[in-house]
Amino acid sequence: MPSSLAPVLITGASQRIGLHCAERLLDDGQPVIISYRTERPGVERLRGLGAVAIQADFSSQERVMSFIAQLKTHTPRLRAIVHNASEWLAETEGDEGDVFMRMFNVHMLAPYLINLHCAELLQRSEVADIVHIGDDVTRKGSSKHIAYCASKAGMDNLTLSFAARYAPGIKVNGIAPAMLMFQPDDDAAYRARALAKSALGIEPGPEVIYQSLRYLLDTPYVTGTTLTVNGGRHVK
Repeated sequence: MPSSLAPVLITGASQRIGLHCAERLLDDGQPVIISYRTERPGVERLRGLGAVAIQADFSSQERVMSFIAQLKTHTPRLRAIVHNASEWLAETEGDEGDVFMRMFNVHMLAPYLINLHCAELLQRSEVADIVHIGDDVTRKGSSKHIAYCASKAGMDNLTLSFAARYAPGIKVNGIAPAMLMFQPDDDAAYRARALAKSALGIEPGPEVIYQSLRYLLDTPYVTGTTLTVNGGRHVK
């Protein structure tokens, strides 16, 4: 593919799903810009593959707007925005409000502001997409992680609202994954319990999210939709 292609922006691409999707897009010849909060080996690997990496902290409006200003110095247009940046914090007594606001800022405020202020970059591409990476937990809520679940549910609603606002020029969709890949320190008992929650009972890895993203980028007739990628948890 020619290097004149407009890049895809992936937020929070230093590890796991974001890192994998960025690598796969680069392998396909698609230019990529990533944001990252913490310098990790994955960021350097992406730089080596040709990605532009911008350090960003989405914990406040001022910092989100600063990131947007930096982004616009790197490119005049975008092929897509993939909102993958995520925050997971436990709700500890006395810190509930701060915890909620931090996750609200990352999961809702940052996508909201980036979508609004980068629409002009997307509109300069012949085909353009916004994709919000949410979480299957919003389907039923979570008694243990209320703030996380609520802020991710808000992201689902951003998908609907921005799809209506930006049609027909920009497609806006979401992806709602459940358990995709274990952490190295997850023990056998935890892994067995997690796998038992889905009908398919497998650890699929991040490739299924890239496949879902690729579908949304390549399909011209889907907008305002959130793809559930949960291995059939909803039928258990």
